[in-house]
Amino acid sequence: MRWSCLLGLLWAQPSFVEKQANQGNFRVTVNNLGMIGNSFKGSYLVQGFKSAEYPKGSSIEHVFEGGLWIGAKKGNTVVVSTGAVDDPSGYVTGKAGFEFSAEPGATLLERSSLPDQVNYSVDAVSHQDFVSDFTDRYTIVPGTQIPIQGLENGPLGADVHFEAYNWNYSFANFFLLYNFTIRNVSSEVWDSVYVGYWVDAVIRNTNITPAGAGGTQFYNRGGNGYLDTLFTAYEFDVSGNPGFTDTYFGLKFLGSEYRGEFFHPARRPTPPPGFETNFHSWTFRDFTGQFRSPQNDNDRWIKMSTSLTERSDWATLVVPALRIAGNRSVLVSAGPFLNVQPGDSIQIAFAFVFARKTADGNPNSADTPQQKEEFIRHLRWAQAAYDGEDANFDGTLDPGEDLNGDGRLTRFLLPSPPSPPRIRYEIESNTIRLYWDASAEESIDPISRKKDFEGYRLYKTTLRFDVKDVVDVLKELKLIAQFDRPGNGIGYDNGFGRAKLPEPKYFPNDPTPYVYMYEIRDVANGWQHAIALTAFDEGDALRNLESLESSKQATLRRVFAGAPPNRGFALGDPYVYPNPYYERAAWEGASQAHEDRRIMFANLPPHCEVSIYTVAGDLVYRFEHHASHPAAQVQNSRWFETYADPNQLVTSGGEHGWNLLSRTGQIIARGLYVFAVKDLETGETRTGKFVIIR
Repeated sequence: MRWSCLLGLLWAQPSFVEKQANQGNFRVTVNNLGMIGNSFKGSYLVQGFKSAEYPKGSSIEHVFEGGLWIGAKKGNTVVVSTGAVDDPSGYVTGKAGFEFSAEPGATLLERSSLPDQVNYSVDAVSHQDFVSDFTDRYTIVPGTQIPIQGLENGPLGADVHFEAYNWNYSFANFFLLYNFTIRNVSSEVWDSVYVGYWVDAVIRNTNITPAGAGGTQFYNRGGNGYLDTLFTAYEFDVSGNPGFTDTYFGLKFLGSEYRGEFFHPARRPTPPPGFETNFHSWTFRDFTGQFRSPQNDNDRWIKMSTSLTERSDWATLVVPALRIAGNRSVLVSAGPFLNVQPGDSIQIAFAFVFARKTADGNPNSADTPQQKEEFIRHLRWAQAAYDGEDANFDGTLDPGEDLNGDGRLTRFLLPSPPSPPRIRYEIESNTIRLYWDASAEESIDPISRKKDFEGYRLYKTTLRFDVKDVVDVLKELKLIAQFDRPGNGIGYDNGFGRAKLPEPKYFPNDPTPYVYMYEIRDVANGWQHAIALTAFDEGDALRNLESLESSKQATLRRVFAGAPPNRGFALGDPYVYPNPYYERAAWEGASQAHEDRRIMFANLPPHCEVSIYTVAGDLVYRFEHHASHPAAQVQNSRWFETYADPNQLVTSGGEHGWNLLSRTGQIIARGLYVFAVKDLETGETRTGKFVIIR
């Protein structure tokens, strides 16, 4: 972890593809070489991709970079192929330690099990899968003349099929699973094979401290630990941004399969003989200290095949030392897999798990069991997702375990709540109306195979939730209404009458019948209100399953009450608020950036041009407003990206924000300004004034 290279377009080989895993309550960069994170360059700078942000929208980053490691003995020679290693610039094509590559034209397939997604596929495992293939067979990056440096003992000869999974369920939106199938495509036997995942974690709030700011000082503030019964290495912020980074990040071994046998140290009733999960952590490029960085294949294989937990001073020296702030990475590995013949495959899975710290009055550095309560719950859910139908964790399909009836042991299987309802909004000044359909009521649970819908829950945030120092919007949502089936003793038993419409409502170009409506009145115009509607089921007592609720994230919208579109200026003249505008208006939050300021133009026609002038007639700024494209406001005020989500914006259609910067990006002076609004449908223009006080 170190200075990020700013040459953001020079990092990739021709078939290097990055995408964002974002169905969970996170935004994580995944690529087609099975890595995690983007080292705060490349897609971070060019596309705005987060490296590993949790919670979504919080600006709390957790990962610099990470990659797969495969180590084996070929005869008397140790060969270790690495997807990523300690490097100050992160991934660079052909650089030593970045030994995997993809065929020219290879991509990163995205698919979803959600029928309303454009990437819907019956083959999808989760709400957002990523699928790719890569290899370590090449000594020259395919499609280039760039040699792969540092291949100490040549390629191992491994082809890797990679799949990543994440879900938006509230009980599963905090982990990202990586599933690898590693095939020996060499002509030689691999012996004593260990497979691991290495991560260079860093937990900092980039709203407080921009990524890489201060060089080494940005990266050397983390503490580490290992939960041996959960096979998880983890990191937390000790002294970087205390109070703004109260989270954990974990790397967890889930399980593996080889020659039809399940391999895990906790396999019941009998663990596989000699099989182990190992943990190591070392300081960035420190080749002399007690946590020294490996320098060659033999060093790396030793790290993979041994564990810090085996040291006699593990509890007395290692654990306390890891809790001290430092610049360390972590490695979790599993093995050995013996006598891997050409053509044999090993399947292995890891989880990246996020959680908020449970407050107990102690500082971050304490790393107490109570602080890890949520983290441990999340780790267990990640394991449950991997286990799937393997209820007794023996690796075989036993009587009563075939929940989906396909005759084989299915992993990566979660219980399913009802599907989220389809929603539409109507917005007026000080009023928000939410409509939804009844499709959730027809949901069939894939495990119980019955319709078990119970009711709906409506959530909304309180005023000013979005201007806190750290925002976890899902945790800020408060229940404001619930409707559920009457007479069964579950929930409120209050029925649906208060929300059901006399007749279904239809919207233009939308054939969906919306049968329910909830109106929220006395809403402050111009303020953000996050709103989510969920459906929940009745639970399953026979399977000891509590009631499950659909994802809040799936229906989460950032809603702004305000003036409706003012067609032909029939509703009067446009205006500005707040007017006068005082420096750092209450809704602007903690950001010091002037791009994150916001003043609102209201009572606008649905399609218009807004021009701002000085009183001397000099043009200051000009933008177009289109009621049907609320996300375009990001171009005129970054506030809608910093404190909201452009993809979730729902506005009245008659208002538009501006950041008070000139056409050249300059901060405009205090004083009186004139604006003109031209209706692009009629050509008519109306004018007004506003004042800035600094």
